[in-house]
This record gives sequence, C-alpha cells and structure tokens, in this order.
Amino acid sequence: MFELFQRTSGECSKLVTENYSTSFSLGIKTLDKRFHAPIYGIYGLVRLADEIVDSFHDFNKKELLEKFKQETYLSIKERISLNPIVHSFQKTVNEYNIPLDLIEAFFKSMEMDLYKTAYGKEGYDEYIYGSAEVVGLMCLRIFVEGNEQAYNQLAPSARALGAAFQKVNFLRDMKSDFDERGRVYFPGIDFVHFKEESKAQIEAEIDADFASAYQGIMQLPKGAKSGVLLAYKYYMLLLGKIKMAPAHKLKDTRISVPNTQKFAVLLATIARTRAQSAFSF
Repeated sequence: MFELFQRTSGECSKLVTENYSTSFSLGIKTLDKRFHAPIYGIYGLVRLADEIVDSFHDFNKKELLEKFKQETYLSIKERISLNPIVHSFQKTVNEYNIPLDLIEAFFKSMEMDLYKTAYGKEGYDEYIYGSAEVVGLMCLRIFVEGNEQAYNQLAPSARALGAAFQKVNFLRDMKSDFDERGRVYFPGIDFVHFKEESKAQIEAEIDADFASAYQGIMQLPKGAKSGVLLAYKYYMLLLGKIKMAPAHKLKDTRISVPNTQKFAVLLATIARTRAQSAFSF
C-alpha cells in the first residue's frame, strides 16, 4: 500500500501545479512522461513555500516557513513525510541526487521575502539565484538523469532561464508586489517614478538571459526539450506584451497572456517537435 501513498503524494503535487500555474502545467504535459512526477514534485514544494511568504498574512509566516523548511530536510533524511507535497519533493531529491545547497539557497531567498522590500545589486542577484536559478538547476538534474557532464555543461543556461522567468514575473507583478507587499525587487528602481529608460534596461537584461538559455534548451535531451521550449516561448510571448506596454501601465495593471494564446503556443511547439522527430535519425 506504500505505492498508493507515493502515487497520491504525486497527485497532490500535480494538483498544486495545475491550480497555480497554467503555463508550467502545459509545459510539463509536453515532457516525456517519466519526467512528470519529479517535476511536479519540485514545483509543488516551491509553490507552497512561495505562498507562505506571499499570501499567509493572518499567520506567523516566519514560523510557518521555518517549520516547512525543517520538515523538508527531515523528510529528505528519512525518505518520508506525512505531508504529501513534502514527500513528493523528497522522493525527487533522493532519486535524482539534488544537492542540498540548492535547497538551502531556495529557502534563504524565501526567508528574504519575510523582511526585505528593496534590493541592491548583490542582494538582487542572491535572491534570483535562490528563488529561480536553483529551481532550474533542480529540474536540470532530473532531465540529465545522472549525466554529470551534461549537467555541468547546461547549468549556466538553466540558471539563465530561471533568472529570465523570474525577472519577467517581477515586471508582470510590479503592481501587486508593491501594493500588497511593499516590495521592489529591481535594484535602484523607484516604483513611484518607474520610467521607460529603467524598463528598457531591465528588458535588455532579460533578453540576454533568454539568449543564453535558448542555447541550452536546444541541447536538452529529447524528452525534456519540448516542455522547456514551451515554457520559454510562453514567457517570450509575455515579455513581448510587457515590452509593448508603457512603463506607467505596469504600475497600474498586470500584463497577462490569454489561455487561447497559450494553447496556440502549445500546439505550435508540439507540431515543431513532431516535425523534428520525423526527420531525426
């Protein structure tokens, strides 16, 4: 019956992913099936940690996050947790030998959200590494399936992709981050006087991250490439919409991509992947 618990835990992580992120859910569905459960396992845990610091305003966030972190570490050591999300995560960590330093960096960034509302360049880089780049590295550990040479070769691109995703999120969520949490992640940026010049500089930084990431995506194993490419294309589409919006609009509204466009990107990515497979030997 332990297999039933394992399967149920995985389904819980899948449910969290599907409820919180349409784009990542679509991306995971285009991965090879062997990658579905471990990627859901990663996303489920990082999503809940993010929710603690962003949404649980009527509770002691610091205490909740610390308990969540300690439960995560204990589950990795003991290879079990009665929390199905944590159990699903530890299973992935142990099966794919995900280094603990990546998990520690992630929780450190989540802890920064409890007390920091503005960042200098060093803190900004540290936060992005822990909140996003390490998640890309965790996923890469899964995709390369123990191939250390491939992991080391593709790690810079995985970090760049995670950074690009996070920076796009920062631009998209500027209003809610400032209004609801008092946060401004971009160093040296005054939200009240956010100007076109600053916006263009951030967008150029994201473009460079995406360019570096794309080179690595094209070298991913066949079963992983289409799903990661889909997420990349979706975020490129979102970035394009953000670029077309004036700086003042980002302070007033949240830019989004309609689900119809997301599904169009999904179909185009699937068609391209199938065409490439048909001509590969």
